[in-house]
Amino acid sequence: MEILDWIVIGAFFAALIGIIVWVTKSKQNNSADYFLGGKSATWIAIGASIFASNIGSEHLIGLAGAGASSGMAMAHWEIQGWMILILGWVFVPFYSRSMVYTMPEFLEKRYNSQSRTILSVISLLSYVLTKVAVTVYAGGLVFQQVFGIKELWGIDFFWISAIGLVLLTAVYTIIGGMKTVLYTSVLQTPILLLGSAIILVLGLKALGGWDQMISICSAVKVNDYGNSMTDLIRSNKDPNFPWAGALLGSAIIGFWYWCTDQFIVQRVLSAKDEKQARRGTIFGAYLKLLPVFLFLIPGMIAYALNQKYGGFLPLLPDGTPNADAAFPTLVTKLLPAGIKGLVVCGILAALMSSLASLFNSSAMLFTIDFYKRLKPKTPEKRLVRIGQMATVVIVILGILWIPVMRSIGSVLYTYLQDVQSVLAPGIAAAFLLGISWKRTSAKGGMWGLISGIIVGLTRLGAKVYFSNVLNAHESIFKYVFYDINWLFFCGWMFLFCIIVVVLVSLFTEAPSKEKIQGLVFGTATAEQKLVTRKSWNKWDIINSIIILGITASFYWYFW
Repeated sequence: MEILDWIVIGAFFAALIGIIVWVTKSKQNNSADYFLGGKSATWIAIGASIFASNIGSEHLIGLAGAGASSGMAMAHWEIQGWMILILGWVFVPFYSRSMVYTMPEFLEKRYNSQSRTILSVISLLSYVLTKVAVTVYAGGLVFQQVFGIKELWGIDFFWISAIGLVLLTAVYTIIGGMKTVLYTSVLQTPILLLGSAIILVLGLKALGGWDQMISICSAVKVNDYGNSMTDLIRSNKDPNFPWAGALLGSAIIGFWYWCTDQFIVQRVLSAKDEKQARRGTIFGAYLKLLPVFLFLIPGMIAYALNQKYGGFLPLLPDGTPNADAAFPTLVTKLLPAGIKGLVVCGILAALMSSLASLFNSSAMLFTIDFYKRLKPKTPEKRLVRIGQMATVVIVILGILWIPVMRSIGSVLYTYLQDVQSVLAPGIAAAFLLGISWKRTSAKGGMWGLISGIIVGLTRLGAKVYFSNVLNAHESIFKYVFYDINWLFFCGWMFLFCIIVVVLVSLFTEAPSKEKIQGLVFGTATAEQKLVTRKSWNKWDIINSIIILGITASFYWYFW
C-alpha cells in the first residue's frame, strides 16, 4: 500500500462520514424510521442496498475461491439472482398489503404466533452464528492479506482488522439505522463495481485475454465424466454439482434467500410504495448479473495465471495453491497505486454494507418479534433505543465468536452452503404454499417449518458426526442424511416439507376468508388489485424480460 492508496481510502471514509452525518440529522422518532428508513426509499437506494447487502465475504473469498478451485459450478447460485424479480412481481404486493416490518410478522398474519416465533429464532441464530461470523472472520483474513501486515503494535493484524471492521460498521448502523444502510449503499455499490471491474480487466490483460482463460480452464477436468472447469452443467453423477441437483437446489435456496429472508426483504419493506419496491428489485436483479464476472471469473483468472506462470497463488501447508486467496492476491499483485486503494475501498464497502444490513435486520427481528410482543405498549422512541441496544449485543456476540471462527473457520465455511441448503426448504415451503393455496392452514404452515428444522438439524448433525468418524457402519440413516448429495437432499427435503404442509392442512381447520384476505392469490380486493396494477408499466415488464434473457444466454454460453 502506497501513499496514494491511503489518500483514496481517506477520501472514501470522508464521503462515508458525510453521508452518515447527513442521514443522522433527519429525525428518527419511531421504529419505522429507524428500521425501515421511514418507508421512504426509492428504487435506486433499494436496488443498490439489495446488491451491496448481498455482496459479502462469500463473494470476496468464497465465490472467487470457488472459481479458482471448481470453475463455473457455483455460478448457479449467482445467476439465480433473477429470482429477485419474483420478490418484486409476486411477493411485494402481499408484503405491502400486510403492512408488516418483518418476515416472521408476515407468517403470524398468515398462520399463527408460533410460526412467527419459530422463524424469528431460526433467523436470529443463523444470522449471528453464520452470516455475521463468516463475514467478520473472512474480513479479517482479506485485510491481513491485502495490507500484507502480520502484526501491528505487537498484535496480530487479523484481530485489529476484524474487530475494527465490526466496530466501525456497528457505530454507523446503531446511530443511523436503516437509512444509513440504504444511503451508504448508494456510495458503496459503484465503488465495489468499479474496483472489481478493474481487477477483471487487468487480470485478463495479464493472462492474455478471455480465450486464454477459457483454453487453460477448459483443459482442467473436474470429475471422471469429462467435465471441465468451464462447464456450468455437469454430469448428474458429479459428486459435488450434478446438474439436476444444482438447478433444483440453487432455485430452492435462491427462492428462500431472495423472497423470504429478512436480510434481503427488509430493503423492499423500506420502499415508498409498491412501484419503488418493484423497480428496486428489477434494478437489484440487473446488478446481481454482475458477480459471476466480477468475482467468480477473476478466481478462474487467478487459477489460470497460476497454471501459466506458476507461483501466482500462495500455497497451503500441504503444498496446493490456496484458492481462497485468489481475490486478495489479484489485488496485491496486479493493481497499481491508487487503484489498489480504490479496490480496498470496494472490499471495505462490500463487507461493511453486508455487516450493516445484518446488524440492522437482526436488531429489528429482536425488537419487533420479541420485545414488542412481550411489551406491546412500549413507546416508539423506546423501541428505537431497544433496537440500538440489540445491535450492540449482536456486535458483542460477533466479536466473541471470532476465536471460534478462527479455530474452525475453514470447516464452518465449507459447511455454510450446507447450512443454507437445509435452512431453506422448510421456510420456502411455508411461504410458497402460504401465498398460493387458500387451504393452507395455520398448523400446516407451522408444521412445515418444524419439520424443516428437525430434518435440517438431523442432516447437519449427521454431517458433523460421519465426517469425524472413520469406518462408520453403513445404514439407511447414513445414506439418507449423509451420503446423498447435498443438492439432491435439498430438493427431497423441500418436497417432504411441501407434503407435510399439505397433509396437515387437509386434516386441520382451514383459515377464514377474513384471516387470509389480501395475503393469498385470489383474495385481494378490487381496490388492492388496482393499487398493484398502477404500480407497474410496460418498461418494468421489458426490463424483467431483458434480465431473464441475459440469464438464459449465460446458461447457453457455459452449458
